[in-house]
Amino acid sequence: MRSSNPVFSRRGFSRGGGYAGFGAAQQAGGPAAVQGNPYAGSNPYAQQQTQQAPGNPYAAGAQQNLTPEQLQQMYGAPPAGPQTDRMTMDDVVMRTGMTLGTVIVAAAAAWIAQLPIGAGIGAALIAMVLGLVQAFKRKASPALILGYALFEGLFLGVISQVYNERWSGAPMQAVLGTMAVFVGVLAAYKTRLIRVNARFQRFVLAAAIGFVLLMAVNLLFAVIGGGDGMGLRTGPVGIIFGIIGVVLGAAFLAMDFKQVEDGVRYGAPREESWLAAFGLTLSLVWIYLELLRLISIFRD
Repeated sequence: MRSSNPVFSRRGFSRGGGYAGFGAAQQAGGPAAVQGNPYAGSNPYAQQQTQQAPGNPYAAGAQQNLTPEQLQQMYGAPPAGPQTDRMTMDDVVMRTGMTLGTVIVAAAAAWIAQLPIGAGIGAALIAMVLGLVQAFKRKASPALILGYALFEGLFLGVISQVYNERWSGAPMQAVLGTMAVFVGVLAAYKTRLIRVNARFQRFVLAAAIGFVLLMAVNLLFAVIGGGDGMGLRTGPVGIIFGIIGVVLGAAFLAMDFKQVEDGVRYGAPREESWLAAFGLTLSLVWIYLELLRLISIFRD
């Protein structure tokens, strides 16, 4: 799975073709995969669910071959424990808490230590490299994800302190705004006011690519000519692009919720919960930075 960061292209938890494995071919020689299951093509449990286990009393004709003693022994056996190799919502919550907790602790440490802006830029570059490496890996690496969270937190602590010195209280306002966006998107997703489908994903991805490219060009003009480049981050135009950035972050947050829901529903491997935590962290950091910049424009 590639991450949920709007800078990166996205794919679902599965390794098959299409987003989240949608459109993957059904396994040959077996029953059709459950429609909409992104893990049917690669998940061993999807196939196991369609096969009859030996001695299953609920399989057709199975009870005809069992003696009363065998039935008594089978019913007296202890119940099977839960399968621990599938992703659960608890796994996602725990790993997201670990990742976000690392970001918060690192940000607080950078704030207290009053690290220079150069250290913050260096931490941001390291975080970007670690994020890109994880985004292109086929499997989740907790060390990479937590390393990304550590250096991203250091960068956020430095940049937040810079903003707070000029616009007192802006970081706290951005934190509260990020929490509000998270709760609002989650409520809209759970009530199906937001429906994440293939068309939604294509539109959001195309809009995010255009947004990032435009911001990169604006940054290039700022480096060459000074100031704010093309003026996309100041004044009324900056407010418009700031709102667009927050909306894009909220859209990617909804896509993260969709990936988590599909992963839990269709039995994704447990390690995918790290990728879900990585994606959620990227989206929340994106929203926080966009809100921080937007608040500074309003305060001016």
